[in-house]
Amino acid sequence: MTQREVIVEADGGSRGNPGPAGYGAVVFDGDHIRILAERREYVGIATNNVAEYRGLIAGLEAAAELGARMVSVRMDSKLVVEQMSGRWKVKHPAMIPLADRARRLVAGFDTVTFTWIPRAENSHADRLANEAMDDGTLIGEVHAAERQLLDAGAVAATVAEEVRDAEEQLLSWTDETSARGAEEHLPSWIDEARDAQSTAADARVAEGDEPPTAAEKAPGWTGATGRPTRFLLLRHGQTALSLERRYSGRGNPPLTDLGREQAARAAKMLAAKGGIAAVVTSPLGRARDTAEAAATALDVPVRVIDGLIETDFGDWEGLTFGEAAQRDPQLHARWLGDPSTPAPNGESFDQVRERVEAARRDLVALYPGQNIVVVSHVTPIKTLLQLALGVGPSLLYRLHLDLASLSIAEFYPDGGSSVRLVNDTSYL
Repeated sequence: MTQREVIVEADGGSRGNPGPAGYGAVVFDGDHIRILAERREYVGIATNNVAEYRGLIAGLEAAAELGARMVSVRMDSKLVVEQMSGRWKVKHPAMIPLADRARRLVAGFDTVTFTWIPRAENSHADRLANEAMDDGTLIGEVHAAERQLLDAGAVAATVAEEVRDAEEQLLSWTDETSARGAEEHLPSWIDEARDAQSTAADARVAEGDEPPTAAEKAPGWTGATGRPTRFLLLRHGQTALSLERRYSGRGNPPLTDLGREQAARAAKMLAAKGGIAAVVTSPLGRARDTAEAAATALDVPVRVIDGLIETDFGDWEGLTFGEAAQRDPQLHARWLGDPSTPAPNGESFDQVRERVEAARRDLVALYPGQNIVVVSHVTPIKTLLQLALGVGPSLLYRLHLDLASLSIAEFYPDGGSSVRLVNDTSYL
Protein backbone atom coordinates (compact mmCIF):
# COMPACT_ATOMS: atom_id res chain seq x y z
CA MET A 1 0.00 0.00 0.00
CA THR A 2 1.52 3.33 -1.07
CA GLN A 3 1.89 6.01 1.61
CA ARG A 4 2.31 9.39 -0.07
CA GLU A 5 3.24 11.35 3.06
CA VAL A 6 5.22 9.86 5.96
CA ILE A 7 7.20 10.86 9.03
CA VAL A 8 10.63 9.33 9.62
CA GLU A 9 12.15 9.36 13.09
CA ALA A 10 15.70 8.06 13.36
CA ASP A 11 18.42 7.79 15.97
CA GLY A 12 21.78 6.20 16.53
CA GLY A 13 24.02 5.59 19.49
CA SER A 14 27.45 4.37 20.50
CA ARG A 15 28.47 2.96 23.86
CA GLY A 16 31.91 4.48 24.09
CA ASN A 17 31.88 6.92 21.13
CA PRO A 18 33.49 5.22 19.36
CA GLY A 19 32.22 1.92 20.67
CA PRO A 20 29.56 -0.71 19.97
CA ALA A 21 27.01 1.20 17.90
CA GLY A 22 23.53 0.73 16.47
CA TYR A 23 20.72 2.66 14.87
CA GLY A 24 16.95 2.68 14.89
CA ALA A 25 14.41 4.17 12.51
CA VAL A 26 10.63 4.19 12.47
CA VAL A 27 8.27 5.36 9.72
CA PHE A 28 4.86 6.72 10.71
CA ASP A 29 1.95 7.74 8.54
CA GLY A 30 1.44 11.45 7.95
CA ASP A 31 -0.74 11.76 11.07
CA HIS A 32 1.95 10.22 13.29
CA ILE A 33 -0.48 7.53 14.44
CA ARG A 34 0.18 4.32 12.55
CA ILE A 35 3.63 2.69 12.38
CA LEU A 36 4.41 1.67 8.81
CA ALA A 37 7.93 0.30 9.18
CA GLU A 38 10.74 -0.17 11.68
CA ARG A 39 14.44 -0.66 11.11
CA ARG A 40 17.29 -1.37 13.51
CA GLU A 41 20.80 -2.73 13.09
CA TYR A 42 24.01 -3.20 15.03
CA VAL A 43 26.79 -1.55 13.00
CA GLY A 44 29.90 -2.58 14.91
CA ILE A 45 32.37 -0.10 16.38
CA ALA A 46 31.44 3.43 15.33
CA THR A 47 30.70 6.92 16.65
CA ASN A 48 27.32 8.35 17.63
CA ASN A 49 27.19 10.52 14.52
CA VAL A 50 27.96 7.66 12.12
CA ALA A 51 25.23 5.58 13.74
CA GLU A 52 22.79 8.52 13.49
CA TYR A 53 23.47 8.87 9.77
CA ARG A 54 22.99 5.13 9.31
CA GLY A 55 19.62 5.46 11.06
CA LEU A 56 18.61 8.32 8.75
CA ILE A 57 19.59 6.29 5.67
CA ALA A 58 17.60 3.26 6.88
CA GLY A 59 14.55 5.43 7.53
CA LEU A 60 14.71 7.07 4.11
CA GLU A 61 15.12 3.68 2.43
CA ALA A 62 12.06 2.37 4.27
CA ALA A 63 10.07 5.45 3.21
CA ALA A 64 11.08 4.91 -0.41
CA GLU A 65 9.99 1.28 -0.25
CA LEU A 66 6.58 2.44 0.96
CA GLY A 67 6.25 4.67 -2.10
CA ALA A 68 6.32 7.92 -0.09
CA ARG A 69 6.70 11.21 -1.98
CA MET A 70 6.74 13.67 0.94
CA VAL A 71 8.90 12.91 3.97
CA SER A 72 9.24 14.75 7.27
CA VAL A 73 12.43 13.66 9.05
CA ARG A 74 12.57 14.22 12.81
CA MET A 75 15.80 13.56 14.72
CA ASP A 76 17.37 14.62 18.02
CA SER A 77 20.80 14.93 16.34
CA LYS A 78 21.44 18.62 15.80
CA LEU A 79 24.49 17.78 13.69
CA VAL A 80 22.65 15.56 11.20
CA VAL A 81 19.66 17.88 10.92
CA GLU A 82 21.81 20.96 10.30
CA GLN A 83 24.10 19.18 7.83
CA MET A 84 21.23 17.65 5.85
CA SER A 85 19.47 21.04 5.83
CA GLY A 86 22.61 22.54 4.25
CA ARG A 87 23.37 24.95 7.07
CA TRP A 88 26.45 23.10 8.35
CA LYS A 89 29.23 21.51 6.32
CA VAL A 90 30.10 17.82 6.53
CA LYS A 91 33.77 17.68 7.42
CA HIS A 92 34.44 14.34 9.10
CA PRO A 93 35.78 11.77 6.57
CA ALA A 94 33.65 8.95 8.01
CA MET A 95 30.45 10.93 7.53
CA ILE A 96 31.03 12.38 4.05
CA PRO A 97 30.01 9.18 2.16
CA LEU A 98 27.07 8.64 4.51
CA ALA A 99 25.81 12.19 3.99
CA ASP A 100 26.19 11.77 0.22
CA ARG A 101 24.21 8.54 0.34
CA ALA A 102 21.46 10.22 2.36
CA ARG A 103 21.31 13.11 -0.12
CA ARG A 104 20.91 10.69 -3.02
CA LEU A 105 17.95 9.15 -1.22
CA VAL A 106 16.49 12.60 -0.51
CA ALA A 107 16.67 13.42 -4.22
CA GLY A 108 14.28 10.57 -4.94
CA PHE A 109 11.37 12.20 -3.08
CA ASP A 110 9.27 15.22 -4.01
CA THR A 111 9.98 16.99 -0.71
CA VAL A 112 11.96 16.16 2.42
CA THR A 113 12.12 18.37 5.52
CA PHE A 114 14.44 17.99 8.50
CA THR A 115 13.38 18.99 12.01
CA TRP A 116 15.30 18.75 15.28
CA ILE A 117 13.27 17.34 18.18
CA PRO A 118 14.16 16.77 21.85
CA ARG A 119 15.37 13.30 22.71
CA ALA A 120 12.21 12.64 24.72
CA GLU A 121 10.17 12.99 21.53
CA ASN A 122 12.38 10.50 19.71
CA SER A 123 11.92 7.66 22.18
CA HIS A 124 10.73 5.05 19.66
CA ALA A 125 13.80 5.34 17.44
CA ASP A 126 16.03 5.60 20.53
CA ARG A 127 14.60 2.32 21.84
CA LEU A 128 15.28 0.59 18.53
CA ALA A 129 18.86 1.90 18.49
CA ASN A 130 19.45 0.57 22.01
CA GLU A 131 17.98 -2.80 21.05
CA ALA A 132 20.39 -2.86 18.11
CA MET A 133 23.33 -2.14 20.43
CA ASP A 134 22.11 -4.90 22.73
CA ASP A 135 22.27 -7.20 19.70
CA GLY A 136 25.99 -6.46 19.56
CA THR A 137 26.54 -8.40 22.78
CA LEU A 138 24.95 -11.49 21.25
CA ILE A 139 26.94 -11.04 18.05
CA GLY A 140 30.14 -10.83 20.10
CA GLU A 141 29.29 -14.09 21.83
CA VAL A 142 28.58 -15.74 18.49
CA HIS A 143 31.89 -14.47 17.09
CA ALA A 144 33.73 -15.95 20.07
CA ALA A 145 32.10 -19.32 19.48
CA GLU A 146 32.89 -19.11 15.78
CA ARG A 147 36.56 -18.37 16.52
CA GLN A 148 36.77 -21.48 18.68
CA LEU A 149 35.27 -23.59 15.91
CA LEU A 150 37.60 -22.13 13.31
CA ASP A 151 40.87 -22.50 15.25
CA ALA A 152 41.55 -25.85 13.59
CA GLY A 153 41.27 -24.21 10.18
CA ALA A 154 43.35 -21.12 10.96
CA VAL A 155 46.02 -21.89 8.37
CA ALA A 156 43.48 -22.30 5.59
CA ALA A 157 41.70 -19.14 6.70
CA THR A 158 44.97 -17.21 6.48
CA VAL A 159 45.53 -18.36 2.91
CA ALA A 160 41.99 -17.44 1.99
CA GLU A 161 42.49 -13.98 3.49
CA GLU A 162 45.62 -13.40 1.42
CA VAL A 163 43.93 -14.22 -1.87
CA ARG A 164 40.43 -12.85 -1.35
CA ASP A 165 41.31 -9.34 -2.56
CA ALA A 166 42.38 -10.68 -5.93
CA GLU A 167 39.33 -12.93 -6.04
CA GLU A 168 36.98 -9.94 -6.03
CA GLN A 169 38.34 -8.74 -9.37
CA LEU A 170 38.90 -12.07 -11.02
CA LEU A 171 36.11 -14.44 -10.21
CA SER A 172 32.85 -14.52 -12.13
CA TRP A 173 30.11 -16.97 -11.33
CA THR A 174 28.62 -16.54 -14.77
CA ASP A 175 31.58 -17.63 -16.86
CA GLU A 176 31.15 -20.27 -19.52
CA THR A 177 32.99 -22.95 -17.55
CA SER A 178 30.01 -23.30 -15.22
CA ALA A 179 27.91 -24.84 -17.99
CA ARG A 180 26.47 -28.32 -17.57
CA GLY A 181 29.02 -31.13 -17.49
CA ALA A 182 32.06 -28.87 -17.02
CA GLU A 183 31.94 -28.46 -13.23
CA GLU A 184 34.41 -31.20 -12.41
CA HIS A 185 37.12 -29.51 -14.51
CA LEU A 186 36.89 -26.15 -12.74
CA PRO A 187 39.78 -25.07 -10.50
CA SER A 188 38.65 -23.63 -7.19
CA TRP A 189 38.27 -19.88 -7.17
CA ILE A 190 40.91 -19.71 -4.44
CA ASP A 191 43.47 -21.32 -6.77
CA GLU A 192 42.52 -18.95 -9.58
CA ALA A 193 42.83 -15.97 -7.29
CA ARG A 194 46.18 -17.09 -5.88
CA ASP A 195 47.71 -17.48 -9.35
CA ALA A 196 46.36 -14.16 -10.52
CA GLN A 197 47.40 -12.40 -7.33
CA SER A 198 50.99 -13.55 -7.80
CA THR A 199 51.05 -12.30 -11.40
CA ALA A 200 49.43 -8.99 -10.49
CA ALA A 201 51.77 -8.45 -7.55
CA ASP A 202 54.86 -9.08 -9.71
CA ALA A 203 53.62 -6.58 -12.28
CA ARG A 204 52.98 -3.88 -9.69
CA VAL A 205 56.34 -4.39 -8.01
CA ALA A 206 58.06 -4.14 -11.38
CA GLU A 207 56.33 -0.83 -12.00
CA GLY A 208 57.13 0.47 -8.53
CA ASP A 209 53.45 0.86 -7.58
CA GLU A 210 51.94 0.49 -4.14
CA PRO A 211 49.46 -2.33 -3.53
CA PRO A 212 45.86 -1.34 -4.27
CA THR A 213 43.75 -0.14 -1.36
CA ALA A 214 40.45 -1.65 -0.33
CA ALA A 215 38.66 1.36 -1.78
CA GLU A 216 40.31 0.76 -5.15
CA LYS A 217 38.90 -2.75 -5.19
CA ALA A 218 35.34 -1.64 -4.39
CA PRO A 219 32.80 -1.94 -7.22
CA GLY A 220 32.94 1.40 -8.97
CA TRP A 221 29.21 1.75 -9.62
CA THR A 222 28.09 1.08 -6.03
CA GLY A 223 30.67 3.08 -4.08
CA ALA A 224 30.66 0.37 -1.39
CA THR A 225 33.93 -0.24 0.45
CA GLY A 226 35.41 -3.17 2.34
CA ARG A 227 35.07 -6.87 1.69
CA PRO A 228 31.46 -8.04 1.39
CA THR A 229 29.76 -11.11 2.75
CA ARG A 230 28.70 -12.93 -0.40
CA PHE A 231 25.36 -14.76 -0.18
CA LEU A 232 25.11 -17.64 -2.68
CA LEU A 233 21.33 -17.92 -2.68
CA LEU A 234 20.28 -21.45 -3.61
CA ARG A 235 16.61 -22.35 -3.95
CA HIS A 236 15.73 -25.89 -2.86
CA GLY A 237 15.08 -28.68 -5.39
CA GLN A 238 11.75 -29.87 -6.74
CA THR A 239 8.91 -31.19 -4.55
CA ALA A 240 5.51 -32.55 -5.55
CA LEU A 241 3.85 -29.24 -4.60
CA SER A 242 6.29 -27.15 -6.62
CA LEU A 243 5.79 -29.47 -9.58
CA GLU A 244 2.05 -28.78 -9.38
CA ARG A 245 2.65 -25.05 -8.77
CA ARG A 246 0.88 -25.02 -5.41
CA TYR A 247 1.53 -22.70 -2.49
CA SER A 248 4.13 -24.50 -0.43
CA GLY A 249 4.99 -22.67 2.78
CA ARG A 250 5.28 -24.32 6.16
CA GLY A 251 4.25 -27.74 4.87
CA ASN A 252 7.12 -30.16 4.54
CA PRO A 253 6.92 -32.09 1.24
CA PRO A 254 10.11 -34.04 0.51
CA LEU A 255 12.27 -33.60 -2.55
CA THR A 256 11.28 -35.64 -5.57
CA ASP A 257 13.84 -37.81 -7.36
CA LEU A 258 14.43 -34.90 -9.72
CA GLY A 259 14.72 -32.56 -6.74
CA ARG A 260 17.47 -34.72 -5.23
CA GLU A 261 19.27 -34.76 -8.57
CA GLN A 262 18.99 -30.96 -8.77
CA ALA A 263 20.46 -30.68 -5.27
CA ALA A 264 23.33 -32.98 -6.25
CA ARG A 265 24.12 -30.98 -9.39
CA ALA A 266 24.09 -27.71 -7.44
CA ALA A 267 26.36 -29.24 -4.80
CA LYS A 268 28.80 -30.42 -7.47
CA MET A 269 28.98 -26.96 -8.99
CA LEU A 270 29.55 -25.30 -5.60
CA ALA A 271 32.25 -27.79 -4.65
CA ALA A 272 34.04 -27.14 -7.93
CA LYS A 273 34.05 -23.42 -7.19
CA GLY A 274 35.23 -23.82 -3.58
CA GLY A 275 36.14 -20.95 -1.27
CA ILE A 276 32.89 -21.29 0.69
CA ALA A 277 32.95 -20.89 4.47
CA ALA A 278 29.56 -22.27 5.45
CA VAL A 279 26.16 -23.55 4.38
CA VAL A 280 23.10 -22.13 6.14
CA THR A 281 19.54 -23.24 5.55
CA SER A 282 15.87 -22.87 6.27
CA PRO A 283 14.65 -25.43 8.82
CA LEU A 284 12.22 -27.05 6.35
CA GLY A 285 13.14 -30.50 5.05
CA ARG A 286 13.26 -29.65 1.33
CA ALA A 287 15.78 -26.89 2.03
CA ARG A 288 17.76 -28.90 4.58
CA ASP A 289 18.16 -31.84 2.19
CA THR A 290 19.37 -29.48 -0.52
CA ALA A 291 21.75 -27.87 1.97
CA GLU A 292 23.08 -31.21 3.21
CA ALA A 293 24.06 -32.15 -0.33
CA ALA A 294 26.02 -28.92 -0.70
CA ALA A 295 27.61 -29.15 2.75
CA THR A 296 28.72 -32.72 2.14
CA ALA A 297 30.33 -31.77 -1.16
CA LEU A 298 32.03 -28.75 0.43
CA ASP A 299 32.94 -30.58 3.67
CA VAL A 300 31.46 -27.82 5.84
CA PRO A 301 28.74 -28.03 8.52
CA VAL A 302 25.13 -26.96 8.01
CA ARG A 303 23.71 -24.21 10.21
CA VAL A 304 19.91 -23.92 10.46
CA ILE A 305 18.58 -20.34 10.46
CA ASP A 306 14.90 -20.15 11.40
CA GLY A 307 14.49 -16.73 9.77
CA LEU A 308 15.08 -18.28 6.33
CA ILE A 309 11.86 -20.34 6.46
CA GLU A 310 9.30 -19.88 3.67
CA THR A 311 6.23 -17.64 4.00
CA ASP A 312 3.39 -19.06 6.06
CA PHE A 313 0.60 -19.20 3.46
CA GLY A 314 -1.93 -20.19 6.11
CA ASP A 315 -5.21 -21.49 4.68
CA TRP A 316 -3.82 -21.25 1.15
CA GLU A 317 -1.18 -23.93 1.82
CA GLY A 318 -1.38 -26.58 -0.88
CA LEU A 319 -3.72 -24.56 -3.12
CA THR A 320 -2.92 -23.37 -6.62
CA PHE A 321 -2.96 -19.66 -7.44
CA GLY A 322 -6.37 -20.04 -9.08
CA GLU A 323 -7.82 -22.02 -6.18
CA ALA A 324 -6.69 -19.41 -3.64
CA ALA A 325 -8.08 -16.58 -5.79
CA GLN A 326 -11.40 -18.39 -6.12
CA ARG A 327 -11.58 -19.14 -2.38
CA ASP A 328 -10.80 -15.58 -1.23
CA PRO A 329 -11.03 -13.30 -4.27
CA GLN A 330 -10.88 -9.92 -2.54
CA LEU A 331 -8.25 -10.91 0.03
CA HIS A 332 -6.10 -12.64 -2.57
CA ALA A 333 -6.18 -9.58 -4.83
CA ARG A 334 -5.25 -7.31 -1.91
CA TRP A 335 -2.47 -9.69 -0.81
CA LEU A 336 -0.91 -9.49 -4.28
CA GLY A 337 -0.65 -5.69 -4.09
CA ASP A 338 -0.09 -4.97 -0.40
CA PRO A 339 2.86 -6.61 1.40
CA SER A 340 1.30 -5.77 4.78
CA THR A 341 -1.70 -8.01 4.07
CA PRO A 342 -1.27 -11.56 5.46
CA ALA A 343 -2.64 -14.74 3.96
CA PRO A 344 -5.62 -16.05 5.96
CA ASN A 345 -4.21 -17.44 9.22
CA GLY A 346 -0.78 -16.88 7.69
CA GLU A 347 1.92 -14.28 7.31
CA SER A 348 2.40 -11.06 5.35
CA PHE A 349 5.40 -10.30 3.16
CA ASP A 350 6.26 -7.43 5.51
CA GLN A 351 6.56 -9.97 8.33
CA VAL A 352 8.74 -12.15 6.13
CA ARG A 353 10.97 -9.20 5.35
CA GLU A 354 11.42 -8.37 9.02
CA ARG A 355 12.70 -11.83 9.94
CA VAL A 356 14.76 -12.22 6.75
CA GLU A 357 16.42 -8.85 7.41
CA ALA A 358 17.24 -9.99 10.94
CA ALA A 359 18.73 -13.21 9.54
CA ARG A 360 20.75 -11.20 7.01
CA ARG A 361 22.21 -9.00 9.75
CA ASP A 362 23.16 -12.04 11.82
CA LEU A 363 24.82 -13.77 8.87
CA VAL A 364 26.85 -10.69 7.91
CA ALA A 365 28.03 -10.48 11.52
CA LEU A 366 28.80 -14.21 11.69
CA TYR A 367 30.65 -14.43 8.36
CA PRO A 368 32.24 -11.04 7.63
CA GLY A 369 33.95 -10.94 4.23
CA GLN A 370 33.22 -14.61 3.48
CA ASN A 371 31.25 -16.62 0.92
CA ILE A 372 28.27 -18.53 2.30
CA VAL A 373 25.66 -20.75 0.68
CA VAL A 374 22.15 -19.74 1.78
CA VAL A 375 19.59 -22.45 0.99
CA SER A 376 16.03 -21.20 1.21
CA HIS A 377 12.76 -20.64 -0.65
CA VAL A 378 11.27 -18.26 -3.19
CA THR A 379 10.10 -15.49 -0.85
CA PRO A 380 13.17 -15.27 1.43
CA ILE A 381 15.53 -15.32 -1.56
CA LYS A 382 13.52 -12.64 -3.36
CA THR A 383 13.52 -10.62 -0.14
CA LEU A 384 17.32 -10.83 0.17
CA LEU A 385 17.65 -9.69 -3.45
CA GLN A 386 15.19 -6.89 -2.72
CA LEU A 387 17.29 -5.79 0.26
CA ALA A 388 20.49 -5.90 -1.79
CA LEU A 389 18.95 -3.84 -4.60
CA GLY A 390 17.27 -1.39 -2.24
CA VAL A 391 13.97 -1.63 -4.14
CA GLY A 392 10.35 -1.87 -3.12
CA PRO A 393 8.09 -4.91 -2.74
CA SER A 394 7.10 -4.99 -6.43
CA LEU A 395 10.16 -7.20 -7.00
CA LEU A 396 8.40 -9.97 -5.06
CA TYR A 397 5.68 -10.17 -7.71
CA ARG A 398 7.82 -9.66 -10.82
CA LEU A 399 10.92 -11.81 -10.31
CA HIS A 400 10.93 -15.50 -11.31
CA LEU A 401 13.22 -17.98 -9.57
CA ASP A 402 13.57 -21.54 -10.85
CA LEU A 403 13.92 -24.57 -8.62
CA ALA A 404 17.55 -25.15 -7.51
CA SER A 405 18.57 -21.84 -9.12
CA LEU A 406 21.48 -19.75 -7.87
CA SER A 407 21.46 -16.00 -7.25
CA ILE A 408 24.23 -13.95 -5.64
CA ALA A 409 23.91 -10.91 -3.38
CA GLU A 410 26.70 -9.12 -1.56
CA PHE A 411 26.44 -7.07 1.63
CA TYR A 412 29.28 -4.71 2.56
CA PRO A 413 30.41 -3.65 6.05
CA ASP A 414 29.65 0.02 5.26
CA GLY A 415 26.00 -0.84 4.53
CA GLY A 416 26.36 -1.02 0.75
CA SER A 417 25.12 -3.98 -1.27
CA SER A 418 24.96 -5.34 -4.79
CA VAL A 419 23.48 -8.21 -6.81
CA ARG A 420 25.85 -10.17 -9.04
CA LEU A 421 23.67 -12.96 -10.40
CA VAL A 422 19.99 -13.92 -10.59
CA ASN A 423 18.38 -17.31 -11.36
CA ASP A 424 21.36 -19.18 -12.82
CA THR A 425 20.49 -22.80 -13.75
CA SER A 426 23.33 -23.55 -16.18
CA TYR A 427 24.65 -26.36 -13.97
CA LEU A 428 21.37 -28.33 -13.92
